[in-house]
Amino acid sequence: MQPRQGIIEVFSTFVQFDADRFSLWTIDSKLQRSIKKCLEKYPQQTSDHFWVLYWYKIWQMESSPLAAGHISAYLQEVCFWVARKIAVNFISQFSVADCFQIAISCIHKILKNFNPEYSTSLKSYAEYAFERFLKDSLRLGKEADICTDWALLHKISRRRLLNALENAGCTSQIINSYVLAWECFKELYTSDSQTIRQLGKPDTATWEAITQLYNRQSLSQMTPETLEKWLSTCAKSVRNFLYPKFVSVDAPIHGQESGNLLDTLPADLPASLLTEIIAQEEAKTRQTQQAQLNQVLIDAVAALDIQSQKLLQTYYEQKLTQQQIAQQLEIKQYSVSRRLTSIKRSLLTTLTQWSQNHLHISPTSVVVDGVSKSLEEWLNNYYRTS
Repeated sequence: MQPRQGIIEVFSTFVQFDADRFSLWTIDSKLQRSIKKCLEKYPQQTSDHFWVLYWYKIWQMESSPLAAGHISAYLQEVCFWVARKIAVNFISQFSVADCFQIAISCIHKILKNFNPEYSTSLKSYAEYAFERFLKDSLRLGKEADICTDWALLHKISRRRLLNALENAGCTSQIINSYVLAWECFKELYTSDSQTIRQLGKPDTATWEAITQLYNRQSLSQMTPETLEKWLSTCAKSVRNFLYPKFVSVDAPIHGQESGNLLDTLPADLPASLLTEIIAQEEAKTRQTQQAQLNQVLIDAVAALDIQSQKLLQTYYEQKLTQQQIAQQLEIKQYSVSRRLTSIKRSLLTTLTQWSQNHLHISPTSVVVDGVSKSLEEWLNNYYRTS
């Protein structure tokens, strides 16, 4: 997979598949215009961490579809690699592209459950959530695919039936009627079938008993045919809820010669006062953390022994090569290299510990690699301006 470059690409492009492989990054023009405007307004903010929290706050306060679109773009790589892992390691009829579509559809659940107070990395949380959602979908999908309608109604929980009927757009009155019919069905219907998956349709006498129980509890006069129709509708709703059909956003709009579903995304939303306040708060927090981090590193350098400080000064301020430093000190070049590595490892340890204690960032290999690059940049800037 080709890595994306810059904030604009990260927050406005999406994976496009060729068969079951990554093909290219496709640009969403609406999202591209949106992030460009934001960068023009806040050119100093060049961190994807800042912008993902920025859009998350907007989504949290306004349920903005534009913000959800930006975050969905941001999480494309994570979703792709999770989808590939599941498709390769689990036996199912789904391809990588299918798993990707299933996983990315839960973006609103991820945004709803993510809490930046407990986890500062949305990507880490999304990786876990995508994998869990995919596994649950495959398991539930398999059950929905192989069970009869009556077996599915026997296995389903009341809460999941309610969710399925709400997802189907049923009114509260209809839902109450359907759920009561389902409860009567569950209470009275049993079968001699050895496996619940092959549970057959109730016989005439059972339908009559289910109907009589329903009529007594609801004080109505329904027929067995009506209840059978209702329960069939319940089973269909459950299947659609557990095993939804996913449509690519690149799919053409039905009845139109040109255009696709991406074109139906809402236009750019004007920045609200709340958006401005959130941006200012995020910028202030970022500046405070940067100042604290800068002081931590300054103190860490000052705590080094005199020889280590002089070595850093010679290397970063005077811009001498390791070979030149070795000749100046009359030692081997590899000794200079080892000493520099040891010093930077000590500073890196201090930095990662501070990040873990104050920013609650777990020191994973990816995080440590990023911190190491930031440390190198900081050392260059620090000695250049000293």
